[in-house]
Amino acid sequence: MDYAAVRAAMLYQGFQALADATEPWRLWAGGYSSLAPLAPALFADSLYGKGAVAACEVFVRTGLTHARPAFGIGEVVVAGLPMQVTEEAAMATPFGTLLHFRKHGAPAQPRVLIVAPMSGHFATLLRGTVETMLPDHDVYITDWHNARDVPLSAGRFDLDAYTSHLIEFLQYLGPRLGLVPKAQAERFYAHQLQLTMADLLVEAHDTH
Repeated sequence: MDYAAVRAAMLYQGFQALADATEPWRLWAGGYSSLAPLAPALFADSLYGKGAVAACEVFVRTGLTHARPAFGIGEVVVAGLPMQVTEEAAMATPFGTLLHFRKHGAPAQPRVLIVAPMSGHFATLLRGTVETMLPDHDVYITDWHNARDVPLSAGRFDLDAYTSHLIEFLQYLGPRLGLVPKAQAERFYAHQLQLTMADLLVEAHDTH
């Protein structure tokens, strides 16, 4: 029996049970924070009133969010012209997707890779960054998947796997971004340098 997998499953179930048990309280807190501004100004503008609303808003945000929000960027203006934007998966693994924001009819632009942090939230938190860069750049982003949606058969996702994903994404983008030479022998040499730097990063992390 894989006891580590059993413990992980129990941990997820415990978090979910806690979220389900406190959901009615969050609904109440959300309703209170929405209706509180309608109260008389003497209460709504008081220190107690503002503190109560802030506490309710913080409590509402303690709920678990499993659904990835959409980027929702349907159109941007490039050189004064509106252009439709569609999301396309350039590469995908069980742990993440290299997402491309394709602009239909856009001229050739500098390509940029936005590496979303692995900090417990979805890449859509960087929606503002993507939207700001889209008018002048061909934008890609690392869209990491929710851990609860990754099958155990996919294995572990540690620093080595994270680094390997970035290497694979850059290997895909390298020829398209002009980051590596056109000659295949020189391209392999560039990949060797990339792997060496990644190995040094892992060694530094392991000895920290």
